[in-house]
Parts: sequence; structure tokens; C-alpha cells
Amino acid sequence: MAVNNPYKAYQQNSVTQSTPGELTLMLYNGCLKFLNQAKKGIETKDIELKNTNIQKAQNILRELMITLDMSVPVSKSMITLYEYMLNHLVEANIQNDLAKVDEVIGYTTEFRDTWKQVIQINRQKQYGSTGEI
Repeated sequence: MAVNNPYKAYQQNSVTQSTPGELTLMLYNGCLKFLNQAKKGIETKDIELKNTNIQKAQNILRELMITLDMSVPVSKSMITLYEYMLNHLVEANIQNDLAKVDEVIGYTTEFRDTWKQVIQINRQKQYGSTGEI
């Protein structure tokens, strides 16, 4: 017998009904969540927590890389930055280096905030309203 979980249903609906831009924003937010958990793992010397969450963040970065449209010039720069971030996370995982995780958090936050602005500008052009996210 399946348990009816309204929160899981809400999560599923939010993903299936989101635009590609909103899904990208969700990926950035998820990456930040996992990076902060990885930081907590380093700080508390919880190797499993650190490793699991760094791997989850790396998977999100890989997903962002494969969704890039390489015919757009900025994508070449983005893929280089994502590769840099992935390599930094490998080093952070091996060396338990908070500074490297913090650097990746900084880039991810910047990308997320920029992406959020792009979505808001597009909504404003499309619907004539600011449409807070």
C-alpha cells in the first residue's frame, strides 16, 4: 500500500510543471544545498556526509554541463568554469579543504543569482510583470 505524501506530490509537480529555466534554478539551489552539507561534513569530520554531498554536487554540475548549448559562445566559458569547479570539489574531497568548497559555493551562488535575474527579466518581457521567484 503506497503512502500518500503531499510533500512528495508537491515536489513532483513542481519539477514536472517547471520551465527549463526554473529547472536550472532548482539545480543551482540543490547544488548549494549539497555543498553546504559537504561543508558541515568537513567541519564535523563526518567523512561520509562530506563525500556523499560533494558527489551529489558534482553530479549536478555534470548535469549542468551536458545541458549547455555549445552553439552559444558563453557555453564554452561556462563548461570551462564547471570543469574547474568539479576539479576543485575533487581536491576538496581528498584534502578536506573548506576553502575550495567555499570557492565553489561562491561561483554557484553567482550563477544561481544571475540565472534568477534572467528568468525574472524574461518573465517581465513575456508577461509585463516582475514575477518574483
